[in-house]
Amino acid sequence: MGSFSLWHWLVVLLIVVLVFGTKKLRNIGGDVGGAVNEFKKAMNEGKDGSKPEELSDQNKH
Repeated sequence: MGSFSLWHWLVVLLIVVLVFGTKKLRNIGGDVGGAVNEFKKAMNEGKDGSKPEELSDQNKH
């Protein structure tokens, strides 16, 4: 029970392509890529926004 070799991964990839088809996989890849980009944007907006100290000061007033 070791790690898979390159040939094992190629066979798995071939089976996945045969089951789902290239068009469906392309759509899934685009959806996942879009979700990752939106997540990165949200993370960067969170860093650029108010810091926790500023938020706690605003709540006190």
